[in-house]
Amino acid sequence: MRNGNWGDNWGGASSWWMPVMMMAFVIAFAIVVATLVHYAPHTHHQHLPAGQHLPSGGALTPARSTPQEILAERLARGEIEPDEYHQRLTALGNDAAPRP
Repeated sequence: MRNGNWGDNWGGASSWWMPVMMMAFVIAFAIVVATLVHYAPHTHHQHLPAGQHLPSGGALTPARSTPQEILAERLARGEIEPDEYHQRLTALGNDAAPRP
């Protein structure tokens, strides 16, 4: 260090390493953050409507329910009375298969 001037020791051809190190730091930081976000455990709990589930792929898809299962769910939720449940179940009879 001459005359208290730091520029004499750091200037010149050797100053190329500072921007290179800064870019390396930024890239390394971005990689660490991306890795942490990607591998972080999913702690949120998603409440799904009845008849839907979240498969291992993560996409929300409706579950296939038969008309009898739908009626049973509606009865369990109190949306229909037992008499109406039995009437509709009887009405389904042989028509339980979906029509083309």
